[in-house]
Amino acid sequence: MMPEAVTTEKLKQQAIAHGFFGRTGGHSNSPFDSLNISFAVGDDPKAVNQNLDDIATQIGVSPANLCLVKQTHSTMVISVTAASPRNDRIEADGMVTATKGLALGIQTADCGPVLFADPKNQIIGGCHAGWKGAVGGIVGNTIEAMVQLGAERQHIIAILGPSIRVESYEVGEKFKADVRAQHAHTAPYFKLPSNAKAPHFDLPHCIMDQLESANIADISDLELCTYQNSDKFFSHRKATHLAEKTGRQLSVISLL
Repeated sequence: MMPEAVTTEKLKQQAIAHGFFGRTGGHSNSPFDSLNISFAVGDDPKAVNQNLDDIATQIGVSPANLCLVKQTHSTMVISVTAASPRNDRIEADGMVTATKGLALGIQTADCGPVLFADPKNQIIGGCHAGWKGAVGGIVGNTIEAMVQLGAERQHIIAILGPSIRVESYEVGEKFKADVRAQHAHTAPYFKLPSNAKAPHFDLPHCIMDQLESANIADISDLELCTYQNSDKFFSHRKATHLAEKTGRQLSVISLL
């Protein structure tokens, strides 16, 4: 069985290799079944490596050219010209490249994976946007890093992949107060869905607003919820609610 991914016509039409991979089509056993790409959750490293190799192969690059970073919920973005060793990654939450044959991989399990491409100038990017990174500016930093490489905003396409939706993202009053105290602009993202007893955070709304304000060519949201579709995607929050372990999925983009 091959890894399963969601793709978009917008990037396909521009001949940009990409895929928002889920949890199916891999080698990991329960509870990481089956396409877990994280070494940090207790899965068999051999299975994780095989999953990563299969994803790279399906995208069309050598497994040695799959670029991964050590994600820390920061706003750091790096420009890459080669992949780091899988066991010795650079700390960052975003990557950009103009190097053909590399694939940029962003791991998530509820946070927002955003893939970027400037097909005209052949520059791509990807970032991991949890609430902290999104509020802090990881989206804008990734776009700016692409521009530094020669991308033009009027040609950049951005896609938000599978991520937790507001209905499933309860955060509570203290979280709301703490975040709003430091980031007043986040007020519109705290909502009270029907039947909710505590505030929820609308992460996709926050990310899409960041993309909107960046004045790029085209933005879209796959509108897929990791929590509500935990049979297809890993959801850390769903697993926590069930007192279970879970894996991480990979969103990938490449210039072939």
